[in-house]
Amino acid sequence: MDLLAQARIKGVQSEFIDALGKLRVTAPEALKSILDALPEKRVYRFVSGPVVVRALGHPRTELAATGTPPLQWKITGNGNVIAQGETREPVIAWPAGLQLGYHRLTLTDAGGATEDVPMIVAPERAFGGDFDRGWLLAVQLYSVRSDRNWGIGDFTDLAGLVRLAKQLGADGVGLNPLHVLFDDQPADCSPYSPNSRLFLNPLYIDVEAIPEFSADLVPDAAATAARLREGDRVPYADMAALKWLALRAAFNSFVTSASAARRKEFDAFRVARAPLLSRFACFEVLRHRFNRPWWEWPSEWQQPDEAKCAELRDGADKRDVEFVEFVQWTADSQLHAAKELAGQLGMRVGLYLDVAVGVQSNGFDAWNEQTAISRHLAVGAPPDVLNTIGQDWGLAGFNAGGLEAQSFVPFAHMLAASMRHAGAIRLDHVLGLKRLYLVPRGFKPDNGAYVQMPFEALLAAVVRESAAHKCIVIGEDLGTVPEGFRETMQDFGIWSYLVMMFERDDSGHFRNIDHYRPNALVTLNTHDLCTYAGWRSFSDLKMKRSLGLDPGENDQARWDALGALDEILRQNGINANDLYSVLAFLSRTPSRLLAVSMEDLLGVIDQPNIPGTIDEHPNWRQRLPVALDKIASKVDLTALRAATRERSLTGGS
Repeated sequence: MDLLAQARIKGVQSEFIDALGKLRVTAPEALKSILDALPEKRVYRFVSGPVVVRALGHPRTELAATGTPPLQWKITGNGNVIAQGETREPVIAWPAGLQLGYHRLTLTDAGGATEDVPMIVAPERAFGGDFDRGWLLAVQLYSVRSDRNWGIGDFTDLAGLVRLAKQLGADGVGLNPLHVLFDDQPADCSPYSPNSRLFLNPLYIDVEAIPEFSADLVPDAAATAARLREGDRVPYADMAALKWLALRAAFNSFVTSASAARRKEFDAFRVARAPLLSRFACFEVLRHRFNRPWWEWPSEWQQPDEAKCAELRDGADKRDVEFVEFVQWTADSQLHAAKELAGQLGMRVGLYLDVAVGVQSNGFDAWNEQTAISRHLAVGAPPDVLNTIGQDWGLAGFNAGGLEAQSFVPFAHMLAASMRHAGAIRLDHVLGLKRLYLVPRGFKPDNGAYVQMPFEALLAAVVRESAAHKCIVIGEDLGTVPEGFRETMQDFGIWSYLVMMFERDDSGHFRNIDHYRPNALVTLNTHDLCTYAGWRSFSDLKMKRSLGLDPGENDQARWDALGALDEILRQNGINANDLYSVLAFLSRTPSRLLAVSMEDLLGVIDQPNIPGTIDEHPNWRQRLPVALDKIASKVDLTALRAATRERSLTGGS
């Protein structure tokens, strides 16, 4: 079979028009690398692809006219037959009350031809929340200062943020991704480049809140922590060294002196999160033992093996495996406590968590899901005006064939891991549910190709998990959006993500309030854009030029943008142009959630992250200028409450 025929089967689009209007044709050698890295993809005979049943009304699935009637069908899940029947028409009318979940559908025609198809039964729409309009306080958790943390914002600080957000009238707190990174590479701190999206970053644990920890276990901890709290940047290496030492000491104390109730809770957590938790713990132990990428490990460990992992858990490494599980239990418990606090305070969203678009190829998820995740392919973006050679984000993502073979369960597990503690999540680069731009390892990013994804099935999985966890889902739908994409997303109940800085017409005018969709989160900017103070002062343009980056805008264009902002504010009876004036404009939009960044409230000039830089800018390292307990005194509470009055918890008080 030639390359183009293989590409058609695997959904690889080797030719496309980029944002510059140029025809891009993937080179044959790059195309071959992409095809070789993707698993086999089934070509279905009786149906067009994975079967999605939305459990409302009278769902039906159209069949291809290739079988000999009658066609027998049978739905199975977890080894049990859920439903079965027969049809003589080119359609299956599904019975009412089908069990929600991820199933397999077996189809057999009168001639004996049979095929096995993944099937998802989901509610009609995702969970939509039970409020009209509200707002969230958006914070980079690592950046939080307090007089008690160990040099990085932690889950106890998060509880303080929840209380602060309640005081300000917000419905919740939005956070950077909390995914686990690599414990032996603390300087690689980007929350969007995770080891795994299934587990939490232990550096956010408040060690002193662990019942078994006491100060005498790490005698110099208090003095060292005080030193680590100094300065404007998070000292990741020194902070991580102290925290891991203390976590190990707390675990050793747990092993020798934990109460029966605590041991019971730990064991229950291990059972509830098995087998993924125990497998992750084994992976971490092996990663430290071999100290190289998992594909270079001894052959018996290059694939997850339950029997081998059981030997590891029961052998000499038993305590090291348990330590990883203990750390995850601790992180999960502390994050859960913050979620519960938000609920007790009556916050209508609680925690709003971010989900990265992919994972590091040498991390746990890529090892654990070697069919569903292609480690030889990196998610990125084709050339555009600002990135004329394209982008390679260095992250491995899911692929269609591997997910279909496993009935989309790995994708569901990834969603559930973030939703378990969240009232809302944001899916980074949600366009990847329809198609991913993939760059093969060893090739430049302008030699990638779009690969089609099973869009409807992935949306159904999102809906299924959203409803199960009562969690709003917001899709980061920025960039070049395929025709009909947003409409389909909205039909499934997935919200849009609207950034005011981008919401301008071709003439540069800001769009008015009625442009904003109701089921959306609206925000002034993002962590990858300048703060409001930075934008008004032109500091972002100066910073990027000093780094040799093209800011994509000259000074005159910025002056024009400032004038356009004044114009749209005046059209809405807002005669000032400070931050609170902008927030008043955004608060009046019909979009049901508004995110307000802590950096903007505190007048911070420098943005948390500058895309295209690694060491040139202190990405993901900058601390807030004010300690947590002083923030309320530094914010103009009267102006903030006035700006958010229409959507605030305290608006009527």
